Amino acid sequence: MAHRDLTEGPVWRALAHVSAPMSLGILAVLSVGIVDAYFLGQLGADPLAAVGYIYPVTAALTSLSIGLSAGANAAISQGLGRRDDAATIHRLGLHAIGLGLGLSLFVAGLFALAYPLIFGAMGASSAVQAQIDAYVPLWSLSFPFLVVMMITNALFRAHGDASFASLFMILAAVVNIALNPVLIFGAFGLDGLGTAGAALATLVGRVLAATAALTFAWRYGYLDWCGRLLKDLGDSLKQVTAVGAPAAFSNAINPAGMALVTAAVATLGDAAVAGFGAATRVQSVAIVVLLALSAGIGPVVGQNWGADKPARAQCAVLQSWAFCVAYGAVLGLGLSVFADPISAAIASGSEAAAFTADYLRVVGWSLFGYGMLVTANAAMNGRSKAVYSMTLSLSRIFAVYLPLAWGGVFLFGYPGILAAAVIANIAAVGGALYFCHRASLLPQRDDLRGALVT
Repeated sequence: MAHRDLTEGPVWRALAHVSAPMSLGILAVLSVGIVDAYFLGQLGADPLAAVGYIYPVTAALTSLSIGLSAGANAAISQGLGRRDDAATIHRLGLHAIGLGLGLSLFVAGLFALAYPLIFGAMGASSAVQAQIDAYVPLWSLSFPFLVVMMITNALFRAHGDASFASLFMILAAVVNIALNPVLIFGAFGLDGLGTAGAALATLVGRVLAATAALTFAWRYGYLDWCGRLLKDLGDSLKQVTAVGAPAAFSNAINPAGMALVTAAVATLGDAAVAGFGAATRVQSVAIVVLLALSAGIGPVVGQNWGADKPARAQCAVLQSWAFCVAYGAVLGLGLSVFADPISAAIASGSEAAAFTADYLRVVGWSLFGYGMLVTANAAMNGRSKAVYSMTLSLSRIFAVYLPLAWGGVFLFGYPGILAAAVIANIAAVGGALYFCHRASLLPQRDDLRGALVT
């Protein structure tokens, strides 16, 4: 079994070693949303609007996999930092996967039954609801495979081996993207399935990637029966859920909040929903580097906290934030300059494209704040302070973003939505500073310079 010690050497190098491969994996996964929007947009406005409704809800459900993987990562990386024996690490991994499989089956079944009520409450028209009906059942079948893949990937990342985690994320995305045009439009004698074809492509990709990840983990020793499989089961579940439950809720807060923001946008019409949905998918790809950084900082903080090296964990937080500010400035400029061609390429119709372009020009400049939020959350999860990260995300969405979005849309229309997004991202900076200080993840002022260059 491979293992990279993240408790020695320059902290920036440890961050880069885990984050760089994850940027490719996350980009591959997020690109699926862009490709779905591109192909479904060719079918008309209704399929594209359906994706605008579906995306934030499925992203909220996906938070279960993200939360459980965060819990597994925190427990295993801290165990590695403490130099726990291999049998304990293996057993903990198996318990995490079993927990994830059971919960994902329950959530997938519940969503398959309740989705008509959910999207009806969000304001989906009957034509859009018909497209949603074609997509959601197949997506629900794919969800348990996603959860198993994500938790298995967390095992790789906890060991500092993010290249393997990235590999299986890329596999799922490549299969999905390759099958999209075939299943949506039809080819090789197959009839096109339309919106259902996009969901079926997702299902096939996730099944193959989850199977491959488990096979690799078992073959190369990241997982093993290790004897007495049920030993310390309660303790394992406690370790994983202590971080996983609030982390899942924390990650669900943003897309769930986005679903409620989408409901506010829906008061402006389907074109606004389509344009807003397209913009948020572009945003997801644009911040992939920041999301990869958040995936990388968790194992670094976890291993160093387990090894009783808090100064290195603090250094990781400060260095990640410095990167967020620099990258955010470049990103804001790029989205402002290229807003029109990006919007024309992804949005369906000139009206939707205008909504997309406005979002990218305005909100793009504030994305550094969102980067600081997600890296702070990941660091606190790695430190087993997931309640802090949950509180931070909850405050950003429900105390700032949602009230301002609903008030703004009634007073100013779409510009009010954009202003709410910017203010929420900037407010996240102050929240990240406060909660990371509470979690002892920021150095004292006298140690600040040394922490930045460690």
